[in-house]
Amino acid sequence: MTVALRMSQLYAPTLKEDPVEAEVASHRLMLRAGLMRRAAAGIYTFLPLGWRSVHKVQRIVREEMDAIGSQEMLMPIVQPAELWQQSGRWDVYGPELARLTDRQGREFCLGPTHEEIITATVRGELRSYRQLPVSLYQINMKFRDEIRPRFGLLRGREFIMKDAYSFHATQESLKEHYDAMAHAYGRICDRLGLDWRPVEADSGQIGGKVTTEFMALAESGEAGLVYCECGWAANVEAASAVVPYEAAATSAQPLERVATPGVQTIADLADFLGVSGAHTVKTMAATTENGRLVFLCVPGHRELNELKAAGVAPGLELLDDDGFARFGIHRGFLGPVGAPEGTLVVADRTLKAELAWTVGANEPDVHLTGAMPGRDFAVDAWADLVVAEAGDGCPVCGETLRAARGIEVSQVFQLGTKYSESMHATYTAEDGSEQPFIMGCYGVGITRSLAAVIEQHHDEHGIVWPVSVAPAEVAILPLQTGDDLVGPAAERIFAELADAGVEVVIDDRDERAGVKFADADLIGWPMQVVVGKRGVAEGVVELKTRATGERVTLPLDQAVSTVARLVAEARSALA
Repeated sequence: MTVALRMSQLYAPTLKEDPVEAEVASHRLMLRAGLMRRAAAGIYTFLPLGWRSVHKVQRIVREEMDAIGSQEMLMPIVQPAELWQQSGRWDVYGPELARLTDRQGREFCLGPTHEEIITATVRGELRSYRQLPVSLYQINMKFRDEIRPRFGLLRGREFIMKDAYSFHATQESLKEHYDAMAHAYGRICDRLGLDWRPVEADSGQIGGKVTTEFMALAESGEAGLVYCECGWAANVEAASAVVPYEAAATSAQPLERVATPGVQTIADLADFLGVSGAHTVKTMAATTENGRLVFLCVPGHRELNELKAAGVAPGLELLDDDGFARFGIHRGFLGPVGAPEGTLVVADRTLKAELAWTVGANEPDVHLTGAMPGRDFAVDAWADLVVAEAGDGCPVCGETLRAARGIEVSQVFQLGTKYSESMHATYTAEDGSEQPFIMGCYGVGITRSLAAVIEQHHDEHGIVWPVSVAPAEVAILPLQTGDDLVGPAAERIFAELADAGVEVVIDDRDERAGVKFADADLIGWPMQVVVGKRGVAEGVVELKTRATGERVTLPLDQAVSTVARLVAEARSALA
């Protein structure tokens, strides 16, 4: 299909100034370049140029999904509450689930995800193992009532997502499709021009025990990750930490009480004692679902990973102020020596190397030095409890980890039977028994991916689109639109590029050259053909490559063939 756009007819209102509400580059530039407009907090209207780029992301995703045999469908955004009640998520999903009631008093929600409705759709229809596996996907709007929508499309309330679901009779079949999806997701990231990493992650509210996130590296990313040159990477919430640690004590130490008036933090304690914070032990308090008190001990210079801690015991939650008062313990002065009777003491595995600990004494303004595990207190369990960070060892090869921030653009999950069991979705197995489907779930944030592209591809002048997702590939910029030489030359190049299958736009507005140049860089057209009066008189035009700023002079009669070839090469590089 020929794409030939005219700026004089396009609804693409650009802005000269940065919108005050825009905090990150993608938000700022999508508003300034006339790609979208804010309708409400976290909700946006896509204007024609923005919608063209959204369509391009969708096309790439569709091609990769179709290539692995996933079939496209469409499910409703409004979902009946009873399906979520069957899965058990209606009461646990949280306030992000937007709930509504129709005129008959029936409850519904705006779908933030579609596990329930896809499971209800196939149960009763997929009846035999002979019909499996099946993989279905949709590209649809989602809604999550974020408490603080921010960063434009990176954390909006309404967003476009591709979600796929697969149904299997065996774990081996699920693993095969999971790997195919993961490969397809890598292809999608490559075709979008993203610098990305596949990272180990937590499954969150979706469920399942095996999951991988695909992170686009960006300083504006909300997620922290660690990675190694060997290829291993993980979200810091899920990353295994191999902490380099050198023990302070090499022989037995006496247990000593030290008065520490006014000392509340590890930094205060380290300064007071004249030691490194790494050679103190930080203790935090939590309770299990049955009300048992838990002390969590980590090296003083490291942060507790609450997600890892939650795996220590069922229903583990850190204590609030009321909890401290209920147990009669003192925030800032906790320690395993003399802990309340029945306290479960769990320590980070790094502390196994430390012979004598510096800890709180469980009374205000007092700490203990020389506290020795086995002599002065017992450790009930050792676990990986700390947030991984740069400088830790890679759990795969042992080399030093690096840290980065990333934008989660997609994620794959092995759900297992979480939804099929709770929703009684079964098939008849080869032996005649009824078995729950083994399920997979796979999501790509369409609009989030577009924002991630801009976060990685921009400069001080505007967006620097990869050709794969640019609203158009080439812009023709006639500097004197009404000139008898410039106008016809620009129109001829415009028409011939369109005929050659190039996506082309001509800035035929009656505007100054400076305005056209500024808008072309702001919108980010990948290639810009500048047609000026002097150049046409000399039989040449200028070609600017947006990504590099390089400018070359082309003979007028070779401009179309040269630009068409360069576009084809750029497409091929991201194919």
